Amino acid sequence: MVEVSVLPGRERRRKWSAEEKLRVLEESYTPGMRVADVARRHGLHPNQLHAWRRQAREGGRSGLPDKPRFVSVAVAAEGGAGTAELVEIVLRNGRILRLRLAAAQVARLADVLEGPAR
Repeated sequence: MVEVSVLPGRERRRKWSAEEKLRVLEESYTPGMRVADVARRHGLHPNQLHAWRRQAREGGRSGLPDKPRFVSVAVAAEGGAGTAELVEIVLRNGRILRLRLAAAQVARLADVLEGPAR
């Protein structure tokens, strides 16, 4: 059975809250899910869902709440005080960014990646 929503009045466009957009986006990134199937399930055109995904990637004005781009930062010390530390950041595309930084630079990098304290 197909569910149909009839919107009254002149405005025929549906207004999506940030939470609704985020829920649909998260579903679209589920392994094995196709964007077209998720869009159809939520009454969207696939192009709209692709636009939301692009806006979320680029940090555009999509009405989506800010979410961290990096899940965690781990620093493994390999020397004494004042020496450079090797920091590895695994990017979303699977590439690894390796940096040799002093402890103070590592702390600043972690602050930037995690965002301001709340």
